[in-house]
Amino acid sequence: MNRYLCFFLVTAALWAQAKKSVFVITDAEGVAGVCRQDQTDPKDPEMRQLLTGEINAAGEGFIRGGATEVVVWDGHDGSQTLSALTIDPRAKLIIGGLGVGMTLERGYAGVAFIGQHARANRRGGIMAHSYSSLGIQNMFMNGNPVGEIETRAALAGWCNVPVIFLSGDQAAADDLKAIVPGAELAVVKEGFSNYSCLTLSAQAARDLIRAGAERAMRRAAEVRPYRLEGPVTIQVEYTSRSALGVDAGLAAGAEIVDARTVRYKGKDFMEAWTRYHAARH
Repeated sequence: MNRYLCFFLVTAALWAQAKKSVFVITDAEGVAGVCRQDQTDPKDPEMRQLLTGEINAAGEGFIRGGATEVVVWDGHDGSQTLSALTIDPRAKLIIGGLGVGMTLERGYAGVAFIGQHARANRRGGIMAHSYSSLGIQNMFMNGNPVGEIETRAALAGWCNVPVIFLSGDQAAADDLKAIVPGAELAVVKEGFSNYSCLTLSAQAARDLIRAGAERAMRRAAEVRPYRLEGPVTIQVEYTSRSALGVDAGLAAGAEIVDARTVRYKGKDFMEAWTRYHAARH
């Protein structure tokens, strides 16, 4: 990323922080009452109702806390879960895939995760995975295991935007707390195993999320963005069914580790992340 674009991103972020815009990333595996794989079908009516309720509770909390704009990205399974008919009328909805920057170039006062799961191979994580439960076995950043939480927090931090809130299971909350200790957390369930959990009721989860989101918005300026300094490597171990193709090593910055593993190197996070993103798309 060149210096001009970086300057633009920082300027946009400062403008949005003054406007107090919040970017909400949604998923399904971390929603209260969702503990089985079949429940995560984006067309499942109960799951859609449960997720929408949590999103609307969060939006209400952010607005109570001073947010002037809430932008929600339907981030679960091809962006097929949410509807403009049922989200809070004060929120805006993004439907469809996002580019490498995930609209963070627009600038936000904070990023929030709703219905978030923990990274792959995380003990106690309910349906824990890193981006693709079918395609990716493990993902590492600078040698540390990561998933959506860590990589998206680093992307937000690159743009000087803090992650201020997460709702999900206990394992997901612990994953974010390890890198952004100042973020507000709403733990809506506890995992016993991959498909077994102790969950709050939908109403109790919404109340918890609403209160946490309000606190997060009021404290947003106190939370430090998560930034990775210096060279970054992103290593992806795919599942056997998704073993590397013959041209996998031709991508810029790619290094083949074994039949299922490729490593991308960059002089900083954004270069490494862009190389990985370009290769998988």
